[in-house]
This record gives sequence, structure tokens and C-alpha cells, in this order.
Amino acid sequence: MLLRAFGARIGSGVHIYPSVSITIPWNLSIGQDAAVGDRAILYALGPITLAERSTVSQGAHLCAGTHDINDPARRLLTPPILIEQDAWICADAFVGPGVTVGRGAVVGARAVVMRDVQPFTIVAGNPAAIIREL
Repeated sequence: MLLRAFGARIGSGVHIYPSVSITIPWNLSIGQDAAVGDRAILYALGPITLAERSTVSQGAHLCAGTHDINDPARRLLTPPILIEQDAWICADAFVGPGVTVGRGAVVGARAVVMRDVQPFTIVAGNPAAIIREL
């Protein structure tokens, strides 16, 4: 896989659609049997980790970069994103910098997640709120 040549750590059985946009691939780590859907954006200014069997659906956006609003120079911050095992980021969802989506959690379609999602929890909406536990 070409991503490995640019420093990405990619496990076996990973499926990444050709239309996925990846910024700074050496900040990307994808575990075994994970999948990244059509037109997803992995904006890896900071580390993005997709654990084993996690799924990022079509059009989802993982953004591991922001700016320090308290700094007049607005310096770049690059907090990591972690998508744990068996978690699912549904279509067109947005996951912000510094967020961990827990094991087996589901981020609903078009949800905006700016805080951690607990394991085995479904969240949806903008801002994302708990729908139920699995």
C-alpha cells in the first residue's frame, strides 16, 4: 500500500477507498481489518489512530488540528484523535481534535463530536448527544 511508503502504519486487511483524502500520512495509524469509506477526510495534522475493525464511513471528517484561540498568533495545535476497536463513525460525521471514540461506540450520521464518546455508546446530532448505550 502506497501509504506505507509515506510513513503511515497500516495493518493487514485494511480497506481504504481511493477517494479518501489523507493529510500528513506519517501521522496515521490504522489497525487490522479497519475501513475508511468513500470521500472520507483524515486531516492528520496530529496523530489519528483507527484501531482494529473500526469503520469511518463515507464523507466523514476526522480533524486532528485546531488553533489556540487564546493566542493572538493563533498557533497551531495538533491534539490526537483515537477511534478505538469496533467503533463506527457514520456517514458525514465530524470528529474534532483531541477526541477519543470508545470501543464499540457509534457516532451517528452527520453528528459533530467535540468531546470523548464513551465505549458502547451511540451519539448523534450537533453537538452530539447520547442516544443510548449498547
